[in-house]
Amino acid sequence: MELSSYGGFEQVGPLGRSLSTSDVRIRTEPGDIVLYAGNQISLFYAPNTWAYTKLGHINNKTAEELTELLGNNDVSITITVR
Repeated sequence: MELSSYGGFEQVGPLGRSLSTSDVRIRTEPGDIVLYAGNQISLFYAPNTWAYTKLGHINNKTAEELTELLGNNDVSITITVR
């Protein structure tokens, strides 16, 4: 999945289909993975507040490591569901 840098705090990209949402206004933290608008995946490397459906969290990475990985350019990711 291809993601693009947005707003200096997240990477966002199309999921390719729409999913059911349970959006609530939350303050995201670095490492949060959310569904936005039912059809976009967002990975956060800095905080933000908006209405999202939280899907998961990236563990074992500091905010600084996430910023280094996600904060400079567009990225490609693979999401695996367990």
